[in-house]
Amino acid sequence: MFDIKSITRKNILNMQAYSSARSEFKGKADVWLDANENPNTTNLNRYPDPLQLQLKGEISKLKNVPLEQIFIGNGSDEAIDLLFRAFCEPGKNKATIFTPTYGMYKVSAAINNVELVEIPLTKTFELPNQQTITSKTKEGGLLFICSPNNPTGNSIELERIRQVAAEFKGIVVIDEAYIDFSPNKRAVSLLGEIPNLVVLQTFSKAYGLAGARLGMAFASPEIITILNKIKPPYNVNTLSIKAALEVIQNKEYVQEQIAQIIIERKRLRIALLNLLFVQKIYPSDANFLLVEFEDSESIFTQLIGKGIVVRNRNSQVKNCLRITIGTAEENQKLLNVLNEISR
Repeated sequence: MFDIKSITRKNILNMQAYSSARSEFKGKADVWLDANENPNTTNLNRYPDPLQLQLKGEISKLKNVPLEQIFIGNGSDEAIDLLFRAFCEPGKNKATIFTPTYGMYKVSAAINNVELVEIPLTKTFELPNQQTITSKTKEGGLLFICSPNNPTGNSIELERIRQVAAEFKGIVVIDEAYIDFSPNKRAVSLLGEIPNLVVLQTFSKAYGLAGARLGMAFASPEIITILNKIKPPYNVNTLSIKAALEVIQNKEYVQEQIAQIIIERKRLRIALLNLLFVQKIYPSDANFLLVEFEDSESIFTQLIGKGIVVRNRNSQVKNCLRITIGTAEENQKLLNVLNEISR
């Protein structure tokens, strides 16, 4: 039987959360003199709702997840950091990642003085066999699976996630930052059956709000309660909340953009395969392609010289560049320059 208290840091269980003015009084009033705010109206002179209940209500309908199972943070990075603070005792517990993957897991582990266990993915970037995972993660803590994975772009099957979570004694975190570009079923569908599961999603990618810094964590009400307990009182600002509400209201337009990005991903993939110095393009369920070149460093430098910036992932996957799917015009400029280089 999974017991959230048994894996939560004792100081977190025993601490008393900060009580903000907006969390103490939730009714209606004509005069607000409780939060030391500037009384002159600027549209931003009042503190935001510390629990973002209006936005959570819309996300609940959008994602089909109960409101009490939703956490909203300053990007998914805040949720990642809070998970370390809540469930990993510094110098004692461990966190596990499957490499190559998103770099912030390693950074957050270092910041929180948590030992990191790095398990390589297979040659096709799949999870290793369960025996390997179990043998290296006996002590619990946190385990991160990025799906679709960054920088490789491939997804992990939900059945494998079920298997890993069943064997793991701590919190299993599925990072679905790129899930909106994938045809695969979302891991939030597993929340009802896996109590130690946390699913991360974001408004930064498909919803076009990278500048607003809005991330979501979906988990059991018990886990969400702990995250809310230790987060800063007003961790999400009013402008970001408003931007998210507006983009949810225009979800049909978002779906059109996603569809166009997927079309461009296919077009770019086909065009890149025709270039002689392209060795391989890895399968992608994300809004980017991981491309192996004969000499990625040379291609990267030449693209920069033409004003085109891609991500050099040679340190993670040999001779690979990660290319984000741009607009049709941007993608064509990239192809034009690559064709020039290939002559």
